[in-house]
Amino acid sequence: MSVASTAPTMQERTRPMTREEKKVILASSLGTIFEWYDFYLYGTLAAIIGKQFFTAFEPATQAIFALLAFAAGFLVRPFGALVFGRLGDLVGRKYTFLITIVIMGASTFLVGLLPGYAAIGWVAPVALIVLRMLQGLALGGEYGGAAVYVAEHAPVGRRGFYTAWIQTTATLGLLLSLAVIVSLRIWMGEEAFASSFPLFFGLTGGWRIPFLGSILLLMISIYIRLQMNESPAFLKMKEEGTRSKAPLSEAFGQWKNARLVLIALFGLVVGQAVVWYTGQFYALFFLQSILKIDLLTANVLIAWSLIIGTAGFLFFGALSDKIGRKPVILAGCAIAALSYFPLFGALTSVANPKYERALETVKIEVSADPAKCGNLFDPVGIRKFTEPCDIARRTLSQQALKYTKTEAPAGSPMKVLVNGTEVPFEAATFAKTIGEAAVAAGYPAANDAEKVKVTSFFGALGNAQSLKIIGILTIFVLFVTAVYGPIAAALVEFFPTRIRYTAMSLPYHIGNGWFGGLLPATSFAIVASTGDIYAGLWYPIIFAAITVVIGILLVPETKDRDITTYDHA
Repeated sequence: MSVASTAPTMQERTRPMTREEKKVILASSLGTIFEWYDFYLYGTLAAIIGKQFFTAFEPATQAIFALLAFAAGFLVRPFGALVFGRLGDLVGRKYTFLITIVIMGASTFLVGLLPGYAAIGWVAPVALIVLRMLQGLALGGEYGGAAVYVAEHAPVGRRGFYTAWIQTTATLGLLLSLAVIVSLRIWMGEEAFASSFPLFFGLTGGWRIPFLGSILLLMISIYIRLQMNESPAFLKMKEEGTRSKAPLSEAFGQWKNARLVLIALFGLVVGQAVVWYTGQFYALFFLQSILKIDLLTANVLIAWSLIIGTAGFLFFGALSDKIGRKPVILAGCAIAALSYFPLFGALTSVANPKYERALETVKIEVSADPAKCGNLFDPVGIRKFTEPCDIARRTLSQQALKYTKTEAPAGSPMKVLVNGTEVPFEAATFAKTIGEAAVAAGYPAANDAEKVKVTSFFGALGNAQSLKIIGILTIFVLFVTAVYGPIAAALVEFFPTRIRYTAMSLPYHIGNGWFGGLLPATSFAIVASTGDIYAGLWYPIIFAAITVVIGILLVPETKDRDITTYDHA
């Protein structure tokens, strides 16, 4: 076993990029931005898509199925990592992620052409889920290919900085998708965007345009990637005849490699994933679903934080070249875990001050027989609740109303009291009656004047309230950049060249696709089951802390490894 290490000279650290290196980074990054753009379109438009493809179900169930279809893309990402990782280690990095971008682009384009349930019945949702799974498979192969390709072209001592450009692509892809969607919504109006804007072949809805437009991005990406050369590390391995003949069994069937996969997963990626999804997705969910900030305002505020904070990827990637991958990533996880409760509390205080006061002054109590009051934990949204106590608590959670549950004698009817006054319970109308009672007691109305609201992109910079929120959200993004900026370099350096594409892709996509991708739904399920709007933060805090502990104990520093000769740690 050998671990080759080469300490970079000052000249190597500071020399400018060559033209070829710039071309490698541009080609890899641009294509990956387009892939993330395609992937995020569905997540951003899930509610509208649910009404088009799941109309056979009730409105609430439509949203659930739409989110499940979105989750399908995350769940299959590790399988894409296995399929395309193996291909990348067998035939090369370049051609593998050329294939992945074709699959992603074509799948996204076809979503824009897919008729809704009203036109072709059950075929529509089935086809939609298949296309989402193809997107997830493609993304599972794309990231590893891009990261390995750039890292294997990067000079010694600059891998963190060079691969950090790949790390910006997820954020830039999200920004691009938000920019296109918000612009179309403002231009054509909500109804036309959601359903009525006429296109062709009888298809309607402006939401289809971002999907259809992805064909242009696909053609640009294919052209750029066809101009690329194969990775020098792969060519060296090919010339020496040292390629793995069975990368899957070598990576996961041999304990010396499988052990590295597990250490990488729990000692680096899981913490990175939960910090990433908390900062870029759960923060948006928290603004919209808990603080009840309108869609445009929430998206604009998040967009500004991403614009301001994105340079952090390059800063922390470069910092990891100097002080190491391990201290940067683990410090990001630790600081985020320690800061989430006060920062989300500050977000509530600034974005919706009246709501924050109501959390302290309005007492909502659910009193019921414990035998008739079950567990509400439902991260995939498929459980049916029939007991009054469960229906009432779920409704309270959906309206972000803080409540406490008290035990009543056996056989007692369920009661909901707001500041001591009972609110009549009828399942069909309870959402309306409890909403009115909460507003009367002190919770803010939908149009409350104290709640943050912006009407244009640059309007967000025009008042102190929105600027404070952008500041808080930017802190979340900086946490993201600290853990995500160096992760590609760390994972590439973690594994031998002959199985690198396969071995690094699986922990990355299990961590981000499963632990990260399921974070918003799981965190909200925790909120719903406890009645505490901040309880969902325990999910990222616990997993970030696990990564800090395992990372300190088991993760080696890799920044000076010679990845062209590295065999095993």
